[in-house]
Amino acid sequence: MTARSKLLPGQKGTKNLVAEYGDALFCVRYRYDELSQTRLKTVELIIERKPWTPASHRFKDDTQVPVRIGYGDKALREKAKSAHGRWDSGAKVWYIEYGKIKGTELEKHIILQTQVSKSGL
Repeated sequence: MTARSKLLPGQKGTKNLVAEYGDALFCVRYRYDELSQTRLKTVELIIERKPWTPASHRFKDDTQVPVRIGYGDKALREKAKSAHGRWDSGAKVWYIEYGKIKGTELEKHIILQTQVSKSGL
């Protein structure tokens, strides 16, 4: 079964569903089942809204985080060195204290711990 199109409320083909579900309508999908040769129209509804505050930071400032920097990215590599990062040749990542890279371009290059071998830690 494949989904070929997704319509948002207000788009052509959703008028009757908007009238039926109102603000609860999130989207309409058309799915196609090749085995039974049928088209299915599905709706996704919002059933609850409540306030949510995202977690401030995932890491403490003194936590060593793995940072992946591309081989040719010399500018980022220099930033990692200036933040007193430590290169782990086995895992091919830099380990840098989170507090030293928080809010910088290097923060975007942090990788999940499960993706890195823990050699050197």
